[in-house]
Amino acid sequence: MEVKLTVNGKPVTATVEPRTLLVELIREQLRLTGTHVGCDTTQCGCCVIHLNGEAVKSCTILAAQCNGKDVLTIEGLAKPDGTLHPMQAAFREHHGLQCGFCTPGMVMMGVDIARRLPGADEKTVRQELEGNICRCTGYQGIVQAILSVVNPAAVKDHHHA
Repeated sequence: MEVKLTVNGKPVTATVEPRTLLVELIREQLRLTGTHVGCDTTQCGCCVIHLNGEAVKSCTILAAQCNGKDVLTIEGLAKPDGTLHPMQAAFREHHGLQCGFCTPGMVMMGVDIARRLPGADEKTVRQELEGNICRCTGYQGIVQAILSVVNPAAVKDHHHA
């Protein structure tokens, strides 16, 4: 079946099987491999993208369900000139990554948290991240990065102390 969608601001037409997951379309057909697959069971959050402006796990939705919709992946977050999105810059500044596998999903979730919950406190950010797993960082840098965008006054700056 044919699916038409907008991916990172560009119109895309793809032929998919009815069972093709959105993450498969993104990674395998469109070769946008920044969106990762970690579990295939919606537990880890490595595959988070934005669908019509909202964070969704792309391993839980069929590509066919996205016909006519707008998809934003980690590759579409920075400006065309390479300037990082404020959330990407915050992850770099606050050491919010180690191996990097969860980072695209974490950044996309962070952008969604910032959109929905400006001014959120640390407890809220941690609750919102419950669907995203990181095996390396202990989450502190991730939480501080997101807080620095959504609520700069709440940031505990450990690495510049």
